[in-house]
Amino acid sequence: MNYIENPKTKGSGIKCVIPQKGECPVKCPDCFFQSGRSFLEPLKDNLPNMIALDESEGYVIRVNDGNDSNVQREIVVATTEQYKHKFYNTSIPKDLESFNEPVVLTVNPGKNTDTEYCLLDPIPDSLMFVRYRVNMWNLGNMDYVIEHYTEADIPVVLTFMAYYSEDALGDFRDGDYTFRKRTLNSYWVATQKAWDFALQYHYENPLVYTCGKDANTFACSRCGNCLREYYATRERMNNDE
Repeated sequence: MNYIENPKTKGSGIKCVIPQKGECPVKCPDCFFQSGRSFLEPLKDNLPNMIALDESEGYVIRVNDGNDSNVQREIVVATTEQYKHKFYNTSIPKDLESFNEPVVLTVNPGKNTDTEYCLLDPIPDSLMFVRYRVNMWNLGNMDYVIEHYTEADIPVVLTFMAYYSEDALGDFRDGDYTFRKRTLNSYWVATQKAWDFALQYHYENPLVYTCGKDANTFACSRCGNCLREYYATRERMNNDE
C-alpha cells in the first residue's frame, strides 16, 4: 500500500501516519477524516497509511492525523516504534503518561466541542500541548481551558472549526463566517474579524497559539507550532529521565 501525503502538512517538516484501519469511534461532527472528503478516500483502500522508514528520515511523524492514538493503542505504539521522531494525537485523556513520546490532547472533541472540556490534573510530562476546537459560540469555555493549561506552562493551540453545513452556524454567519476553499474542499470558515475577536484577550499570552498563521493561512508550512513544541517537549522529557 503506497503512502499518501497529507496536503496540509506538505513542506512543513512533518509527515502524517494512521496505523489503524477503518473510521475513528470518536465521530466528531463534520470530521474531515471520515466525511467522504478526505484525501485518503476511499478509506477502506488506503488505511493504514504508513510512511516507509527510509522516507521518514529527517521528518517529525505526526501519528493519527485521522483516527485517534488511544484507539487500538497497542497497534499504534508498536507500528510507530520504528520512527525516531514522532508525537501522538488523541482526544481520549487516558494514560497519557504511558506514551513514550510527546502527546497532543484535543480537550473538547466530538459532541463536547460546544459544551465540555478536559482539564487534566495532574498534567503528564509528555503533554506537548492541548488543542481546543474554537467556534464563535464556545469562547467562554475556551477562556477556562487557556487559564488552566497556560498557568501550568502548557501551550494551548486554538483550532478554528470549519463547517461543511451552513446549518451548524446558527445565528453566527454575517461577519463571523464565510464560505470558501481551504486546502482541498470549501467550508464555512471564520473570518479574520471573528478570529481577532476570539483572540482579543489572549494575544499577550505567550503560550496561546493558533493552528495556522491567521484566518487566511491554513498550511502547516506557515505555522510551525508542532515542530517547536515537539522539540521543547522532547527536551523536557529527556531532562526528566
